Amino acid sequence: MNEIRQSIQPWRHVFKLDPDRELGDQELEAICCSGTDAILVGGSTGVTYENTTRLLARVRQYELPCALEVSNLEAAVPGFDLYMIPMVLNTSDTEWIFGHHRKAIERFGSLIPWELLLTEGYIVLNEDSSVARLTGADSRLSARGAAAYAQIADKLMQLPVVYIEYSGTFGNMETVREVRETVENSQLFYGGGITGEAEAEQAAALCDTVVVGNIIYRDVQQALFTVQAVKQTPKIQLD
Repeated sequence: MNEIRQSIQPWRHVFKLDPDRELGDQELEAICCSGTDAILVGGSTGVTYENTTRLLARVRQYELPCALEVSNLEAAVPGFDLYMIPMVLNTSDTEWIFGHHRKAIERFGSLIPWELLLTEGYIVLNEDSSVARLTGADSRLSARGAAAYAQIADKLMQLPVVYIEYSGTFGNMETVREVRETVENSQLFYGGGITGEAEAEQAAALCDTVVVGNIIYRDVQQALFTVQAVKQTPKIQLD
């Protein structure tokens, strides 16, 4: 587990690809050869075994780590370098905290590659997003509330990843800053609303890893600009 946890530590920039969305071969090549640190495959809806398998086969043409974010048991495809297991912390529906996880263990048992699994403590902060509606997340949190959930993940649960998810909109950087101030051991991921260099730089200044997704499907050139924007931005030192 320590080895797989260490494998994500160098990740500053990650592109997230949705199996349920179309991406041409040229665009995929540009994304995979951009200098990004990894490809994360996943989505909130429409993810199936078949479209996940097809996307994995296409990404495997390129030499970079490829992880699957397992949000649907039907799309648990073998062959990824690691598997990111989300736990939505700010929901009252325990299915999204450990219910689906229990079902997966009952169903797959000894087939689960435990040595390739990493758990993400998700804090969903865009109430209009698909993931917020799907999971029933309480997204109207104050900065202190979000930071409290981050401490649960970081200090009580000792999760490898705390993931701030704004999914579809650019987040409140003051909230992100307060979360950053409380996280000591977990790797802090940020995702949501990054449409170009400016947002990428702001997120990179506060977080360990910046995940870029939706803009790939609207303007791939702007998506590509985010790679160096993230990598050239040092994390600020907080008191």
